[in-house]
Order: sequence, then C-alpha cells, then structure tokens
Amino acid sequence: MKMAVIKEKQQYRLQNLSCANCAAKFEKNVKGIPTVEDCQLNFGAAKLTVVGEVTIEQLEAAGAFDGIRVTKAQERVKKAMPFYKRKENILAGVSLLFIFIAFSFSISRGEGNLLSNTLYFIAIMAGGVSIFKTGLRNLIQFEFDMKTLMTIAIIGAAIIGEWQEAAIVVFLFAVSEALEAYSMNKARQSIERLMEIAPPVALIKRGHGSHYHEVEVPTEEIAIGDLLIVKPGQKIAMDGVVIGGCSTVNQAAITGESIPVKKEVGNEVFAGTLNEEGALEVEVTKLAADTTIAKIIHLVEEAQAEKAPSQKFVDQFAKYYTPLIMLVALLVAVLPPFFTGEWQHWIYQGLAVLVVGCPCALVISTPVAIVTAIGNAAKQGVLIKGGVYLEELARTRAIAFDKTGTLTKGKPEVTDIKGVKNRTTDQFLRMVGTVEKNSQHPLAGAILEKVKELQISLAVPADFQSVTGKGAYATVDGVKVKVGSIEWIQSQVILEADVQQYAEQLAREGKSVIAAATEHEFLGIIAIADQLRADSKKVINELTQSDVKTIMLTGDAELTAAAIARQLDLTEVRAALLPADKLGAVKEFQQGYGSVAMVGDGVNDAPALAAASIGIAMGGAGTDAALETADIVLMGDNLEKIPAIIRLSKKTLSIIKQNIAFALGLKAIALLLVIPGWLTLWIAIFADMGATLLVVLNSLRLMKKESGK
Repeated sequence: MKMAVIKEKQQYRLQNLSCANCAAKFEKNVKGIPTVEDCQLNFGAAKLTVVGEVTIEQLEAAGAFDGIRVTKAQERVKKAMPFYKRKENILAGVSLLFIFIAFSFSISRGEGNLLSNTLYFIAIMAGGVSIFKTGLRNLIQFEFDMKTLMTIAIIGAAIIGEWQEAAIVVFLFAVSEALEAYSMNKARQSIERLMEIAPPVALIKRGHGSHYHEVEVPTEEIAIGDLLIVKPGQKIAMDGVVIGGCSTVNQAAITGESIPVKKEVGNEVFAGTLNEEGALEVEVTKLAADTTIAKIIHLVEEAQAEKAPSQKFVDQFAKYYTPLIMLVALLVAVLPPFFTGEWQHWIYQGLAVLVVGCPCALVISTPVAIVTAIGNAAKQGVLIKGGVYLEELARTRAIAFDKTGTLTKGKPEVTDIKGVKNRTTDQFLRMVGTVEKNSQHPLAGAILEKVKELQISLAVPADFQSVTGKGAYATVDGVKVKVGSIEWIQSQVILEADVQQYAEQLAREGKSVIAAATEHEFLGIIAIADQLRADSKKVINELTQSDVKTIMLTGDAELTAAAIARQLDLTEVRAALLPADKLGAVKEFQQGYGSVAMVGDGVNDAPALAAASIGIAMGGAGTDAALETADIVLMGDNLEKIPAIIRLSKKTLSIIKQNIAFALGLKAIALLLVIPGWLTLWIAIFADMGATLLVVLNSLRLMKKESGK
C-alpha cells in the first residue's frame, strides 16, 4: 500500500500587484511553470501559495509583464519603492515632457506637422512600451485584458493620424495605473501593519542561576521553553507565560482594547503586545509561526481571499462584459460608415469605446472594499473570516446570545451578605470562608474571593465533610459550622419569616443563596450571582434601536434567566437548554427571522455557532477553539464591537453597491456620447480613470474606525 505524499506548500509575498486582471494572468503564468503542480493567488493580501518547486526568479519572470516583485513569506515586507523611483512612473514623466514639447511645436507650426507627430510618437513609445509588450503578446494569444484594449486603441489612433490623443491616452493610462497601485497598497496597509507588530528579534536568557547571559535571537530561531527578557517599553516578541516580574501590558494589537492589562507570574502574554512599566521574564509557549498574531495574520489573509457573493457576481459579469464591449466597439467602427461614409470618424469612435470599456473599475469594485473592511476590523480586534460573513452580517435580523461568559462575566461573585446581629460581617465571613476553604464547589470560590478582597484571615478547619447536593460542614474555632443550600440549613435550624422572605427575594433576582448555621443558631445568608458584563445593556439597547432582535439562550434555570432578561430588556429568552436545544432554537429562529447570528464562547456553543447564519465567538486572545470554529471572533471579548461591525458590514455593502454603480454608470454616460459622435479618446480615458479612482477612494472610506453612536 502506497503512502500518500503530502506536498509542501511555499508561500510568497508580492509587490506591485494592483490590477485584478493582471493578478489572474500572473496566477495562470505560474501554473504554466513545469515544476509547479498548483498555485493559489490571494489578490487582497498580495500573497501567492505554490505547490511544487519554483525559484523567485521564475516567479518574477512569470510576473515580468506587470513588474511584479516576489519575496519569501517569512521575510519582512520591504517598504514599497517611492512612486518617483519606479521605472514606469519615470517613463510616464518622460512621456509628459515630450507631449509638452510636441504641443508647443503644434502651436507654433500648426497641428499635424512632422516634428510634432515625431515627438508624440516618442512620447507614446516612452510611456507605452510596457503596455504594448503585454498588449501585443495578449493579442497574438487572443487574451483580451485592459492592456490589450489600450494597445488596439492607441495603435488605431496613431494609424488614423490622432497622434496627440494617442500620446495623451498613454500618459493618462500610466497615471491611472500609478494611482491604482498606490490605492491598493493603501488598502493592504492593515495587513502590513499587523506583520510589523511583533518584533523580528528577542532578548533570550541563556544559562542558569546567576551564571546567565542575554543574547539577541531572531524570533524564527526561538524554541518553546526559552526564557524571554522583556524590558520596560519593549514589545513582547513571542507568546508565553510570565514566570518573573510584574508589569502592565498594552494588548491593543491583539484585542483592540487600549486599556493596559496587569500581568504577573502565571499570566499569559502575546507576541506584538507592548510591555509598559516593569520588566518581565517570559517562558515561550509557542513557536513564531504559531503565535496568536501569526494566526490573526493568516486568518485575515485567508478572509481577504474569500470571495463575497457580490464579488462572485461581478466576476461572472466581467466574463461577458469585456467581449460585449469589444463587439460594441467593432459595430460602432463599422456600421455607421456604411450609411455616412465617415470611416475615420467612426473608427475613432470605436477606439474610444474600447478605452472607455476597460473593466478595471468593475473588477476591483468589490475586492478593494472587502480587503479594506476586513483589515479595519482586524485592527480593532475583530476577526471576520471572509467577505461572505461581512455581507451576511449586514442582513442579520436577530442575534442569539449565550448567557454565561457572553452577556455575563462567567465568574460567580458575592452580591449580598446578611449576617445575624450579634456577629460582624467579618466574623460571619471568617466562619463561612473557613468551611469553604477545602470545598471544590464553584460558589465556594466566589466566597473565598470576597474573603481575600476584604483581607479576612481564616482559621484552620477541622473535621471537614462534604454533603453531596446540600453543602459542607467543619469545625471552626471549636464550633461546628454548616454551609449550604437554604433548604438544607432550614432543616437544621429555625429561620425567621423575614429571613425566608429575603432569601426568596434574592432567588427571584436569579441569585444563588447560600446559608450558614451552627448546630443551634442561624448565622446568615450570602447571595452569589454571575454578574452582567459592563457593556451588555448598552449593546442590547443599540441592537434593539437598530431593529435587530436580541435573544438569550441559556442552560440556567428559568428564575435566573428571567432576572437577566429583565435587566437587559431582551426580545426573547429560552432557559434550561442543553446544547442540542440551543441548536434547535437557532434553526427555529432562522425560519422566523431569516439571517440569525449566534454569539457564544466557541466551545460549549459549537453546534449552535455552526448552525447559525454567522457564528460569533467571544474568543479571548489566543483561544484556538474560537479562532477555528467561529465565522467572526471578538479577540478582546468585547460585546461593544458587535454593533460596530454590523455598522461596518452595512457600510461595506453600501459602498460595494456604490462602486458597481460608479464603475458602470460613468462608462454608460461616456458610451451615450457615441450617439451624437461626441466621444473622444480623452473623455474615454478620463471616464475609465475616473471610475477606477472613484471606486478605490470610495472603498478607502472603510479604513475609518467604526465608533459607537
């Protein structure tokens, strides 16, 4: 039996990749390299994945037609070459200079003189040599892209004697390409910034005890278990656990939250976060390729490669659009002269139709918006795993929330303490805390946390015994103390009517009631509850005002769920649910509302998250399960991001529609000028360039941070 061979993938980053059509052609060229078995090009992230053996020289040769530069994915992205140093832009400048000289001779000697036309020809060759190389090659191979159309139009204009316009079209096209390249690089900046977050080197401690030295090591060479020294003001280079020191760390790069978090021994830290005031010693827990920031970069790049429904529509439309434009151009050039006899005029009009019909603006109308929006969200600590989810979010009519750890903090806290009159609160908590010291019950942890907060010293419990389903007891300072459910304590000692009423009131508020007593007297009551997150109410209010239904799905009892629902003004509540019940509820809501999002912790709610139209995980920085299972991950567990990303998704959808309207509308207006015969090559190139610029600049509005209302 033959073993399956796993083919190794090589990843590369690309520069000068600004045209979607050129990207498709580059991918085709790479697939044509004999040693390449397969490849996938991510236009949004400017990243190429190759299966097979290939050199950088071979890849650059495959992209030579568009000046594409290639580097290994592991290498740091080089700063883009300034526009004034790029060869094609220098040639465009030379072209403009010859156009001015030729124009001045046209004024002094009259239009169409031999010297002016010669200078216009030089201007055309200087600015258009790269266009013609690609265009003529494509023409021979019957591949019709933007450069093919431009080549036909420019050569045609020269043949019919329109030298001046041919030269100006070459220059304007070069300007259009330079602006498009600049704009796409701007849109990709969010990824480049993410890649620059984690430092390339780190200070590692070598040796043991007092005999150690510090050495600077590239992050790729750092192993799990190495000790990282992080000084005040330095960025943390690797994920790890603090084993020495105490400091505050700004985790904005990972979670989107700018408030620094205190880090001490035992706490987890992440690559790319900024250590502020103290020195830290960190034990490395992940390799450079597996750090949280590396995973974020990978997920964002994959998301930008995912085609949204609107992009798939545009791609399909563009397939038929280009041949249709060529047919229209041919008909414009050939049909009218049969009736008017004005062949030169209508051939010129046909060439102008070719130029105005370039599909560039249409092809980039969606990807540039998706790339920008997903990058913006990542910068704010929200990972959206593809354009399809970004678009779906705009259509969401209902959001189902898990309760524990999502709407609430997920950690029980003491909310009320009521002891008997002859003992102080500290004395009461000392007795209860001493009994709970050895208990494994989750509520015991809340009591001990309160004891620690109030700095109450505990006694040493004797004869501790747990009573299953009821509570526990132990001897504290010579007195036997029982701590447990109100029903159990009530069976041991008599409770006064007002105490019973108080306990019932706390239960109606959704709180867990713990009572304590000695063998002869009642000691008091402690109420414990999972507290709401500070932002839960604000988020529910914002969603309700946006006509989004809010639903809570919880495994908790009816009383607890009802209490939370009253505080938050939720649209609907379902309590006492098992994971399978949550799944059923989500499917039911989808039938009623259509698109339904589910917000949960990414593990316990996995079935419901998977079934929902969009699964949103309260990821917590570095939680692998959340990063893998959900469609959208809130890295900082910040619910306030949900209304913001819904606004971002609606804005993205709106901008995509505007982009398509700009791309087709401007061209339609220009094409209508053919009817009276007013369309010129100047107008055609301005319409094409104007549509492309409008689309890109409109998309860059998505770089603006979505704030609260």
